[in-house]
Amino acid sequence: MSDDEADPELLALLRQTRGLGPVSASAPPNTRVLETAEFVYDNAIDVSIVSGATKAAAASIWQLMRDKDISTNTWSEHGLHPKAKDESTVNFIFTMDLLNFSFWSTLSEDKRFQIDYKGRSWTGYWSLVAILQRALEEATDSQLRHVFRSSTDEEMPLLDDRINLLRESGAILEEEFDGLPINVIKQADHSAARFVNLLVDHFPGFRDEHVFHGKTVRFYKRAQIMVADLWAAFNGQDFGSFDDVQHITIFPDYRIPQILQSLNVLWYSPRLETKIKRGEEIRSGENMEIEVRGCSIWAVELLRREMVRQHPEAKERFNAVLIDFFLYDFCKQQEEQAKADGTKDDILPHHRTRSTWY
Repeated sequence: MSDDEADPELLALLRQTRGLGPVSASAPPNTRVLETAEFVYDNAIDVSIVSGATKAAAASIWQLMRDKDISTNTWSEHGLHPKAKDESTVNFIFTMDLLNFSFWSTLSEDKRFQIDYKGRSWTGYWSLVAILQRALEEATDSQLRHVFRSSTDEEMPLLDDRINLLRESGAILEEEFDGLPINVIKQADHSAARFVNLLVDHFPGFRDEHVFHGKTVRFYKRAQIMVADLWAAFNGQDFGSFDDVQHITIFPDYRIPQILQSLNVLWYSPRLETKIKRGEEIRSGENMEIEVRGCSIWAVELLRREMVRQHPEAKERFNAVLIDFFLYDFCKQQEEQAKADGTKDDILPHHRTRSTWY
């Protein structure tokens, strides 16, 4: 073997540690997201986790999730999410989560990017779902800019990036997986961690990795949420059957940190809080932004552990995926209530980072 050739045994070991090699008891698939989130928390300066508030939040969230009977069924209850239990839903979710990022706007509600569909206007994440459903119904050869058309003057944020991701990922899917997202699922062999690692290794658009204090940290927001959406859409069966879904963390974006801060679980330094209040954009990959995302993951893990400590039955009933689903909806509900009450200014807005990662 020449100096330029890779050592096959070393390559096999590297692939195995990423969950892409032969499965063994000593090296199960691992995304390392939780591990690096703890590292971020241990080295954070501008974000911290409040222990007492975490315990109180765990008790409240357990009660609310139990009362609302949060489960995989919650995902399919929304009118825009696909209902079919077949390959068409896999294709829909793959496309949806490939493009599931950066929907915030600085414009007012009536001027921000929105989609008119099914008799109402949709913004944020739901605008993307509405776009895809509308495109399926129209089924024309229209250009992508027409498919992504807005009902206001504002274009969808990062539209060029979305179009480029579609083209890039479509080419990779065709070349390496015979053009079928289900082939990625089949290679994962019922492992959520292996599925995430396959997406990250083969599709650059899912490689949500950053350097923090000299160490690579992994968040994999959209890769993990694809696991969650498949698991929820298929109720843990068929294409959504994952034996290790409990190893998936929350999906660090804008809303989860916002609600955690509102619940006093996350503490922000005065300089970070001031930036957020002023609506200043925080660059993707800078320390403050990494701390917000990493500490959110670790905070919910601590919250989940506290729920299990207080209520052992929570271990089987509520994982990080379901907690994320609940917290996202809860944050939106709290915001709508604050608007109605005229107390919106009392709530710290979400941080602003323009990024393809979330």
